[in-house]
Amino acid sequence: MKNFTLSVATVLAMSAFAVAGGDIEPVAEPMVVEEVASDSGFYIGGAFSLVNTSTDWHENYGYTDGDDYVRTGSWERDSNAYMLQAGYQFNQYIAVEGRYWGSMDSNEWSSSEYMNDTLTYSNNYSDGDWSAWGIYAKPMYPVTETFNVYALLGYGNVSIDDEWTDDVSLLDENVFQWGLGASVDITENLSAFADYVQLCSDEGDSYVPTDGGYDYNTESWETSIYTINIGLSYKF
Repeated sequence: MKNFTLSVATVLAMSAFAVAGGDIEPVAEPMVVEEVASDSGFYIGGAFSLVNTSTDWHENYGYTDGDDYVRTGSWERDSNAYMLQAGYQFNQYIAVEGRYWGSMDSNEWSSSEYMNDTLTYSNNYSDGDWSAWGIYAKPMYPVTETFNVYALLGYGNVSIDDEWTDDVSLLDENVFQWGLGASVDITENLSAFADYVQLCSDEGDSYVPTDGGYDYNTESWETSIYTINIGLSYKF
């Protein structure tokens, strides 16, 4: 009887509270937080590279003191290379990346030579091996969810061994390098990219050739190399 009395009192109290305008707030549902995919992670990739190499050279040439003639010329070639990359992306705006280029063929230089400002001949001949590497800071900007543009700013080495320089390396320089490019996501992990990278600009050296016994002749040259790279990257 006592329990019945308490139950009736409880019902009456709740009814009075409702009539008086009191509200009982419903229990809030737990907030569901969607997990956002991380933009950070390691990635690797590779590319096919179109390479343009151009060289301007100058020689003081003669049979007595090396100043009898002045010969100048220019070399240029287009060749193919492969490029390997590996990097780490910190977020959607910045990454660090390393690259290596290796030559895939041994093309010919297109050469024009002048003596005392007069064209003497144009010729083609074989070149030697070519390679390059670089380490870059890679600032990026996401234009859309799947399309990005980026820059490459870094430091690296370019090396050319040429058959026509008395077994002396035509180029072996550590230089500043830069590039611009864009990438598009194919899947969550796979993306395609295309970019332009300037590996060196007007870099060179000079030496005294020993062939023929004319060790008073001096040659010097300046070389510029850029690449256009088309490839794929895989992000872990």
